[in-house]
Amino acid sequence: MKKVILSILSISVLIFTSCSLDNDDENSGGNNGGTVTPQNLAGNLTEDLILDASVAHNLTGALLVKDGATLTIEAGARINALAGGTDVYILVEKGGKIIADGTADKPILFTSNSSLPKAGDWGGIIMNGKAPLSRQAAASSNAATEVKNSIFFGGDDATDNSGILNYVKIEYTGARIDDEAEHNGLTLNGVGSGTTISNIAILNGDDDAIEFFGGSVNATNILVVNAKDDMFDFTQGYTGTCTNLYGVREANFTAVTSDPRGIEADGNLDGNTPTDIDQSVFTVNGLTIINNGDTVDMADAIKVRRGATATITNAYIALGSGATYSDFVDLKDGKTDANDNTSVIAVGNSANGLDVTDNKNTTSGGATISTSVGTSGGADNSVFAWTGYSF
Repeated sequence: MKKVILSILSISVLIFTSCSLDNDDENSGGNNGGTVTPQNLAGNLTEDLILDASVAHNLTGALLVKDGATLTIEAGARINALAGGTDVYILVEKGGKIIADGTADKPILFTSNSSLPKAGDWGGIIMNGKAPLSRQAAASSNAATEVKNSIFFGGDDATDNSGILNYVKIEYTGARIDDEAEHNGLTLNGVGSGTTISNIAILNGDDDAIEFFGGSVNATNILVVNAKDDMFDFTQGYTGTCTNLYGVREANFTAVTSDPRGIEADGNLDGNTPTDIDQSVFTVNGLTIINNGDTVDMADAIKVRRGATATITNAYIALGSGATYSDFVDLKDGKTDANDNTSVIAVGNSANGLDVTDNKNTTSGGATISTSVGTSGGADNSVFAWTGYSF
């Protein structure tokens, strides 16, 4: 399939053993009570638990890893999530940890238990940490979890450690609660830089693949395939560095949301508090965004807005012959903070009818975008050989 290629040189925005589980009114959905077994991962985990790789384990409801508890998952383990939509997910609360440290030979798999799995079968993995968020000057760094408002995240420990996700594959997630709240594949809420997020594959999700709500965690080698909404989402004061991000929509992928993007970046949460302090200032080193969905329009390949500050280097944006981006790069919209200034240097290939100068808000609010021809760059896909995905 013919492709059109853009290489972004830089974007900167001016700136199982058994274990007892307690129960309380924070539980929701699925099987949430009693003693956990390989067939009953649900409830409030208050003691350390190890899931071995000798048998498959079943996530049957909402599993909340409480403050002081650690959920350890051995390399090669498989967790089958009940296809229960929003009622089935793993949430690591502040002070809790998940250690899922796989290897290239023995990755850890989180997937749906359905014989006909599909996007939205279960709610994915949520990690809550104690790292800073954007906020009003007089407010505390504290926010409610989108999918469960009774549980909070955020704080003042930028180096907080919520555990390890390494060589982990997450499939068929992203269950929707309503138009305002959804589960992503992997949600990182105020997660600190002491946490390891590396070698992650997020496949066939119903909403965003990975979203950073504030925090300072760094992420390396993240593969996203067929996310219905945004591939990589940054908001609420995220300040980390992401290295080697690869997102693709396949040729037969036709799912549509209102405004899917490769990167969506906001300085504060949904642009609702443009006068926040500590808004998003983050870096992406090595980025590939490919839209091969022949009938699928993506709103933007890259959108940086609402007070966000981004530096993106070595990016490659490609387009299938029947697919489009409404905007190649969009740095502002009507909801952007009036004081947001953006500058971009981009390199692209205008073959096959895509105009790489079709950027939005190239001068508005002090923003500038310049484009020229390029044919290479982006993320290194060889590091994803462990996933078995064919590029």
